[in-house]
Amino acid sequence: MTTRLFGTDGVRGLANGDLTAELALDLSVAAAHVLADRGDFAGHRPFAVVGRDTRISGEFLEAAVVAGLASAGVDVLLLGVLPTPGVAYLTQKLGADLGVMLSASHNPMPDNGIKFLARGGRKLDDTIEIAIEKRMREPWQRPQGGGVGRVTPYAEAVDDYVTHLISSIEHPLVGLRVVLDCAEGAASEAGPRALVGAGADLTAIHAIPDGLNINDGCGSTHLGPLQEAVLRDGAAVGFALDGDADRCLAVDHEGTVVDGDQILAILAQSLHEHGRLAKDTVVATVMSNLGFVNAMREAGIGVRQTKVGDRYVLEAMNISGYSLGGEQSGHVIMSDHATTGDGILTALAVLERMATTGKSLKELASVMTRLPQVLVNVPDVDKTRADDDAVVAAAVAEEEAVLAGEGRILLRPSGTEPIVRVMVEAPTEQKAGEVADRLADVVRRQLAL
Repeated sequence: MTTRLFGTDGVRGLANGDLTAELALDLSVAAAHVLADRGDFAGHRPFAVVGRDTRISGEFLEAAVVAGLASAGVDVLLLGVLPTPGVAYLTQKLGADLGVMLSASHNPMPDNGIKFLARGGRKLDDTIEIAIEKRMREPWQRPQGGGVGRVTPYAEAVDDYVTHLISSIEHPLVGLRVVLDCAEGAASEAGPRALVGAGADLTAIHAIPDGLNINDGCGSTHLGPLQEAVLRDGAAVGFALDGDADRCLAVDHEGTVVDGDQILAILAQSLHEHGRLAKDTVVATVMSNLGFVNAMREAGIGVRQTKVGDRYVLEAMNISGYSLGGEQSGHVIMSDHATTGDGILTALAVLERMATTGKSLKELASVMTRLPQVLVNVPDVDKTRADDDAVVAAAVAEEEAVLAGEGRILLRPSGTEPIVRVMVEAPTEQKAGEVADRLADVVRRQLAL
């Protein structure tokens, strides 16, 4: 079986190990052939926009990507350091044939990744990714002379994106004291500028990237520093972004974490009240807390659940015309303003809700009661048998009877590793843990490699 290059969010790996300059160049040539091919370039010269996060490896990978695109006859606008949603926005705004973002999101600094965006700033579907992989290293007619692409810096990238972000809200944020953790990443300039421009009294932390410190003990995967800063500054709220700022988690004024499910619930209720929630439905994944689902239904809001991954949330939104979706991890997609998850946009929307209602984040988050959730990873098992094993299925049915409708069980094979994830929600942490441990033992015995 051939291993695919593209994972759930582009091509990702150890920079200069798995992800080399040569691979980046070859991928970019193939992507140019697939995404910039209009069949007839008469009167139109294809062009791309390229952005990156702050990783030091992004510099040489950017050079390789640009070389590949230009050698294939594609003009390139260099956006510099910009969040993934900023690259998506400018792909759409500038009418580019494709966008490229160099980032490994929340991964450690040594990793990096290449994300391609189609026209309109949309993520690629599987068929396009497969087509790009098939075109790699194929013989092709190389343009020469004036046919090669030109490379031009686009100095207005951050300005354009920040203007777009501020325009997404109607109510000024004056009087709200906010802490923003930029994760030493792609939003270190755009994030603070957007929140200050919208009127917030801002303290920015981890906003001095040096190419080496991205996600290092900070950002959405390390919330401790944000909690400390919120309590120290007496702030009303804190937000933490990840390395490419396509997701956001929050902390209330008491230092309590507010996760993606709670943020999604706050925004869904707000849009619903204003008649702007398309089809009165929000899209979430099967990992969303049962408390979220219950709260939405009590508010008269439908919940459409998908497989885990923001690409599946986006797919459901695009197919059915929904306007809001997201994940527990903090990916929130507001299709009225963006084609992908946007952490800064999410923070602005939550702050506007606080400003217009006069309520604290703690009060707003109380719209849902989170059920205790326990996740156990069972490694070194045959995940392909997880859905079909009769003994595992019987054990799940038995434990569901124990929960008696007051909880939920989900067994989910990992997409990348020989792991089965056992997730249990129950009225208490102890009960959830006991059920999860018993099921994990069954999975371990039955599916052992």
